[in-house]
Amino acid sequence: MKQAVLRRAVAVSAVAAAVVLGVAVPAAAHVTVNPGDATQGGYAKVSFRVPNESDTASTTKLEINLPMESPVGSVSIKPVPGWTAVAEKSKLTTPVQVHGAEMTEAVSKITWTAAKGSEIKAGTFQEFDVSMGPLPQTEQMVFKALQTYSDGNIVRWIDEPTTDGTEPELPAPVLKLTAAGAETAASAAPAAEAAPAESDSGSGGTAWGIAGLVAGLAGLVLGLLAYRKAAAKP
Repeated sequence: MKQAVLRRAVAVSAVAAAVVLGVAVPAAAHVTVNPGDATQGGYAKVSFRVPNESDTASTTKLEINLPMESPVGSVSIKPVPGWTAVAEKSKLTTPVQVHGAEMTEAVSKITWTAAKGSEIKAGTFQEFDVSMGPLPQTEQMVFKALQTYSDGNIVRWIDEPTTDGTEPELPAPVLKLTAAGAETAASAAPAAEAAPAESDSGSGGTAWGIAGLVAGLAGLVLGLLAYRKAAAKP
């Protein structure tokens, strides 16, 4: 009987620990663009953040493909020590007007390659800065990315956003674009109208996190009580 109670206490404690860990462990990292939003028609400096997810290999190359269906007229690359960057241009199917001039080609891909010793090691990340504009009049720009490792493995971050809001397996970096003036209009709205939406959005995740932690702690307490009762019996 005593052994059965002890086994039950251990089982409850294990489940509780799993609940707590399940709440605390973050999702796997992937290549992202930061910040994740900008203004249509404007210029922006964005950083492509690249974490190294391999325990045995380093990241040696990054390829970022710019969407040719929504090209930008100007692309400038900030030098990264130990890395070389090459921007490739492609002909546009349909020329576009940029500042009154016709643009027939645009940067379609940027490739960063690490020199020996500058690779992104395990447990680290690197950021690659790009200034671009004017940004297109679209809702978003999807930058399909290829991450090459020193062992020859290539991770293709090319999955486009889903329509149901769920995250795909290998999501491509996405820059969301808002119309000029939209942010100003939103900031001018009464605080009482904007506050509930923000509060609801933030409190939902927090509430679930708190609930998980409470459940985990409760399980740990029950396990300890059961263990003490079992230990007190002859």
